[in-house]
Amino acid sequence: MLRPVARSKACCNKPGMPASSLPRLYLLTDRHNTSQRPISSIISQAVDAGIRLVQIREKDLDTQPLIDLVQNLMPLIKQHQGTVLLNDRIDLAMALDADGVHLRSDSLPLPLARRLLGHEKLIGISTHSVEEARKAEGDGADFIVLGPIFETPSKRMYGPPLGLHTLEAACRTSRLPIFAIGGLNPTHVPSVLASGAYGVAVISAILQAPSIVQSTNEFLSQLS
Repeated sequence: MLRPVARSKACCNKPGMPASSLPRLYLLTDRHNTSQRPISSIISQAVDAGIRLVQIREKDLDTQPLIDLVQNLMPLIKQHQGTVLLNDRIDLAMALDADGVHLRSDSLPLPLARRLLGHEKLIGISTHSVEEARKAEGDGADFIVLGPIFETPSKRMYGPPLGLHTLEAACRTSRLPIFAIGGLNPTHVPSVLASGAYGVAVISAILQAPSIVQSTNEFLSQLS
């Protein structure tokens, strides 16, 4: 199983956890945001092109349809040794043997989630400020997603964009891998990495791209 590496300041691995690296490109699914193409086709093309970290993030699905979707998508990702996280559904992550969960900042408190999942599963958490990122690290997250960094319709509910200055401040104070999210396209990657981010998390930049493979390759090229 993939594990995040420690940042240069200090080791962030928990006792007994092997150190290896998370992929730097994190794809979040949204089947309503695919230009009317099947999400299974999008994911298949994305993982064929090199994506190895996917969050199944279909917030509006009831339990059984979500189970069906996970059981459809997970084999596509796993055949490339990818890592699969479920959005918020600790119960389904355990039942379906996903690699972990991604929590909202107002989800089940992270220490309780860790108690349920143990240290063999990944827990990522969404944050929207330097303070939330600091708290997530203290609570035992494996990685952090911070945003929105740039303007994006899907993140307007979280307020105005944080900007690169907030990303840089969070990265300075955290030993965990931080993924930037919100309005990102491949041209943003150099400035995001220069701010200290470990990688980028994307939705529409890949899901809506005319060519899934080309968009994925552009991100991966910038991240390399």
